[in-house]
Amino acid sequence: MTRPMQIALEEAKAAAARGEVPVGAVVVSPSGEIVGRAGNRTLEDKDPTAHAEMLAIRAACMALGTERLIGCDLYVTLEPCPMCAGAISFARIRRLYFGADDPKSGGVEHGARVFSRSTCHHAPEVYGDIESGPSRALLRTFFAARRD
Repeated sequence: MTRPMQIALEEAKAAAARGEVPVGAVVVSPSGEIVGRAGNRTLEDKDPTAHAEMLAIRAACMALGTERLIGCDLYVTLEPCPMCAGAISFARIRRLYFGADDPKSGGVEHGARVFSRSTCHHAPEVYGDIESGPSRALLRTFFAARRD
């Protein structure tokens, strides 16, 4: 497993431990440095936009002192939703790597397919199904516990 995806999975596990949907994200600079990392915090922050991707992008922008993450890559454990896909586009992320697909709420390869729209300003290179097994397992375990 790639180091950034391992760290994203650690962030997802930490989110689950806080009672959040277990999604984690990591932003890697062009030099290979991790400049942003986060797990979901929507419940904790009482903020519907506090998805892992949004928080990792915000942290990376602060760390780099810019609103554009040109040349940066984003690793996330779950296919981004349409809101996060829009932020990824606006941030000018170079490459998106995601683990589990999300047929219900995804916005990249499912649902809105944000990057394939003519109105999309920037589309990153997209690589799905990256180390998806651990991400899927974590999500299944989390939601199975909620159904019991």
